[in-house]
Amino acid sequence: MVLGSEGVRVMESALTARDRVGVQDFVLLENYTSEAAFVENLRRRFKENLIYTYIGSVLVSMNPYKELEIYSRQHMDRYRGVSFFEISPHIYAVSDNAYRSMRTERRDQCILISGESGAGKTEASKKVLQYYAVTCPASEQVQTVKDRLLQSNPVLEAFGNAKTLRNDNSSRFGKYMDVQFDFRGAPVGGHILNYLLEKSRVVHQNHGERNFHIFYQLIEGGEEDLLRRLGLERNPQLYQYLVKGNCPKVSSINDRNEWKVVRKALSIIGFCEEEVEELLNIIASVLHLGNVHFEEEDSGSAAVTTETQIKYLARLLAVDGTLLKEALTHKKITAKGEELMSPLNLEQAASARDALSKAVYGRTFTWLVNKINASLAYKDEVYPTSRSASVIGLLDIYGFEVFQHNSFEQFCINYCNEKLQQLFIELTLKSEQEEYESEGIAWEPVPFFNNKIICDLVEEKFRGIISILDEECLRPGDASDITFLEKLEDTVGGHPHFVTHKLADGKVRKVLGRDEFRLLHYAGEVNYSVNGFLDKNNDLLFRNLKEVMCQSENNIVTQCFDRDELTDKKRPETTATQFKNSLAKLMEILMSKEPSYIRCIKPNDAKQPGRFDEMLIRHQVKYLGLMENLRVRRAGFAYRRRYEVFLQRYKPLCPETWPNWDGRLADGVSTLVKHLGYKPDEFKLGRSKIFIRFPKTLFATEDALEVKKHSIATILQSNWRGYRERSKYQRLRLAAIAIQSWWRGVLDRRRARIRKQAADTIRSFIKGFIYRNHPRCPENEYFLDYVRYSFLMNLRRNLPKNVLDKSWPKPPPALIEASEHLRKMCMQNMVRIYCRKTQPEWKNQMEQKVTASEIFRDKDSYPQSVPKLFVGTRLSTEEINPKVLQALANDKVKYAVAVTKYDRKGYRPRSRQLLLMSTFAVIVEQGKLKQRIDYSALRGISVSSLSDGVFVLHLPFEDKKQKGDVVLQTDHLIEALTKLAISADKVSCVNVSQDSIKFTVGRGKEALIDFTVGPELLITKAKNGHLSVTAPRLNSR
Repeated sequence: MVLGSEGVRVMESALTARDRVGVQDFVLLENYTSEAAFVENLRRRFKENLIYTYIGSVLVSMNPYKELEIYSRQHMDRYRGVSFFEISPHIYAVSDNAYRSMRTERRDQCILISGESGAGKTEASKKVLQYYAVTCPASEQVQTVKDRLLQSNPVLEAFGNAKTLRNDNSSRFGKYMDVQFDFRGAPVGGHILNYLLEKSRVVHQNHGERNFHIFYQLIEGGEEDLLRRLGLERNPQLYQYLVKGNCPKVSSINDRNEWKVVRKALSIIGFCEEEVEELLNIIASVLHLGNVHFEEEDSGSAAVTTETQIKYLARLLAVDGTLLKEALTHKKITAKGEELMSPLNLEQAASARDALSKAVYGRTFTWLVNKINASLAYKDEVYPTSRSASVIGLLDIYGFEVFQHNSFEQFCINYCNEKLQQLFIELTLKSEQEEYESEGIAWEPVPFFNNKIICDLVEEKFRGIISILDEECLRPGDASDITFLEKLEDTVGGHPHFVTHKLADGKVRKVLGRDEFRLLHYAGEVNYSVNGFLDKNNDLLFRNLKEVMCQSENNIVTQCFDRDELTDKKRPETTATQFKNSLAKLMEILMSKEPSYIRCIKPNDAKQPGRFDEMLIRHQVKYLGLMENLRVRRAGFAYRRRYEVFLQRYKPLCPETWPNWDGRLADGVSTLVKHLGYKPDEFKLGRSKIFIRFPKTLFATEDALEVKKHSIATILQSNWRGYRERSKYQRLRLAAIAIQSWWRGVLDRRRARIRKQAADTIRSFIKGFIYRNHPRCPENEYFLDYVRYSFLMNLRRNLPKNVLDKSWPKPPPALIEASEHLRKMCMQNMVRIYCRKTQPEWKNQMEQKVTASEIFRDKDSYPQSVPKLFVGTRLSTEEINPKVLQALANDKVKYAVAVTKYDRKGYRPRSRQLLLMSTFAVIVEQGKLKQRIDYSALRGISVSSLSDGVFVLHLPFEDKKQKGDVVLQTDHLIEALTKLAISADKVSCVNVSQDSIKFTVGRGKEALIDFTVGPELLITKAKNGHLSVTAPRLNSR
């Protein structure tokens, strides 16, 4: 995103919602000196889940105590490469601004994160590292460094963080991390500096607090074999160093899962299994040291009573158990060149044990940081000796601490914050002054509280509190915490920022103990108890304990306890002096870099989302120096923007600058502010920026723009619609012309091609017609192919529809033979299809019809019977007498029909039933079987050619069972005789007579049936003794 109206709209447009969500930059507060207005702005933004707010370039961050959907990859991309004030406040904006400044200006950067415990400093540093890990260029080597940078956090948190009353994951050490970037902007290395680890937590915790996380993670998450080797039980209540806070478990912490994360992180960072094992041996040895107990002997000296713990310690620390036991109960004294062993009493032995525990853990933590630094070290393979990497530093350090009981640790922490505040004010004023001078605007000195007087009170050589403390620690004689306090009263008693019970007035004495002194810090008054100051500052370890540790075979312990310490006669620096020197080096580092600031605030002590504790927040606003920072930032001008940005946003408010200004930017801004009626004391014009003194001036301008937007929107919409429609019309017109031109060409080319093809076709056709009777040749092949094609297409359209359709197109002479083959194939195909579709019942019907056709084709009534389907039987079972069926027994009736039988004598008609069986036929009269005719005995069947329905069954006269031929008449002659002929296999024995039928009426006697044509059917006995049948002719042939 480039700097312009898009970016400015995002930032400044939020001003219109300032009554609901507050302002995004405290500099724009009208009543900037009011702490109440400051806190109210924080409240409004916190209520809307807007946890980030600016004070100029300083980011104020509120801990929401819940997950917010503002840290995704999309959010990272949104802030990547965007100018600082172009978009809403976010920690990614600070991270990206520092990164881009490092790349463009080639100057090292640092991000200072401060705030009290629980305000979210550690999470803020994680978010910065995650931003760089995701958005920076990557390669396989770079990815390894990114992973190690990210994984260093859980390791350092495990060994350096603990659960306190205010925070479940409180950093108990100060951390400064340098992230190194190569020329491409990719992270290629890192380095960590640690400050003032709270070693006293190893041996003592306040009620409701825990020791460092690693102890609980090891006990809860360690494998059974590992715990067995370390001599540990899965119960933190068994270890004296873990029970003093009476808080072994925390609901928000899963020690078992965190153990897995730490083990994985150690592997990623580059720890080998041997190093991890030795490191865990040391952690376990600290727990065993806490369980070493002593008893008082008769002589008053202390003796170890827990031999088991000594054995574990000897094995885990790889030292001589006897020497360790002696070193815990004796101290070596050098007097007149001789070394003597002096026994310790119970209190001294316990102190020696605790001192050893703190020393072992503290030095191991330093070794761990150095090991991580070695894995993060940047190695330039091309130029090994050159410093080609740029750096962004991250300072995650304890904020100002004010507890009910403040001791040596709070003194050092608050001293550190005094130094940081001093640096912050100096750099802020310096940055402001440089900007004013670069823009050619007169710098007005800003009055502010210079806390150098407090820093000098603490660190001044010979007269500072640290110097006095060191002097009391080093001087011979009986020095104590009280003598230290008395020395302070004598030396700095007249300092305006120092008070003790002895020096205070009556009102202050009521709240100040006799063993306390008060410092008036920039953030407020703090009472410090001097109890333990000397011991914590000395942090001494008896010489014989050092000797035992130096003889260890544990590689880590060997590196932590250097043998040179035994031969070095110089007294080691005290804790306060070491811290002061480290702090001085840190100040040098920070002064060499371009700083960015993140001030973290926690909204409540209960860690509840949505809860806003105003008193607690006012306290933090005070000791973070936010009001002082705001006052310095607002001492001159509240708002400043580059000319092009300001003009681009507010040009609609002036007719002369709207819609575009063609002259110099400075002249355009001058014209604009003159039109808006800015007074001379409300603004200044620099070389490239406009400076506005009062927020109300900016708010009035923003409100005027909000009102103007409606008319501007109407004008823009109108102009845009007109432009859009004109553009659309022009595009359509040009497109139509192009399409028309192209289409005309297509049509003309198509017509020319068609005409050419038509001419060629006609020419070929005419030539082919001329040579049509010649053998196939190039001249007639097109014509012959066309004739063949035409015939085939005609044939395709006029194929026969069924097997009875005999039509067929007439072929040309050349295709007669092919046409005949095609006709036969077509007919065969139709017959095959027809046969496949024919059902068994229909097939049987067809077979009977075909048989009837063969037999009765000459009979007069045959054509009328063709369309009539043959039925299975003409008489149902109910119409046949049961006695007949019983007499026939198992023989099944295949067909039954009613017939009329004519007697041999007199030709009297008799009603009968003709039953066809499988091997014989039966003539039935009511319940009697009148005559049985075996099919094998049937000699023939005779019928006339008329439509009379009379037929004769010829039987052999030699058969005594038969009385002669049988004369019958039925209405279903063709059907009945067809079935009879098929059943008896007598198809060839059926005779169709034209005039008369001769039949046998008895032994040797014959008779005739005469058939004549008449108007109606009449069967009678003629005078000549013949049977006369008259029937109409139905089909003239």
